[in-house]
Amino acid sequence: MNKSKKFSPEVRERAVRMVLEHRGEYPSLWTAVESIAPKIGCVPATLLGWVQRHEVDTGVRAGVTTAEAQRVKELEREVKELRRANEILKLASAFFAQAELDRRLKS
Repeated sequence: MNKSKKFSPEVRERAVRMVLEHRGEYPSLWTAVESIAPKIGCVPATLLGWVQRHEVDTGVRAGVTTAEAQRVKELEREVKELRRANEILKLASAFFAQAELDRRLKS
């Protein structure tokens, strides 16, 4: 299996900038992407995704920005940790309550 190429943020930014700068020279966004993608060394669909992500992040296109998506991810992680901690505290509380009841019955 081929391992997917990882492109540095600088390469991504340069590729997106090239598409945006030369977009007017082509009849559509897709043709601009198809022309520039081989120069970067990626497939057109990948470059199109980068361009669309850039448009969302800059407010040109509707959608969830990268910063918002990252914040949601962090909040979901925090909620997961808090739920885990809450479950541990519930179990500990039940354990100690049972131990207290057992101690009172033995007395």
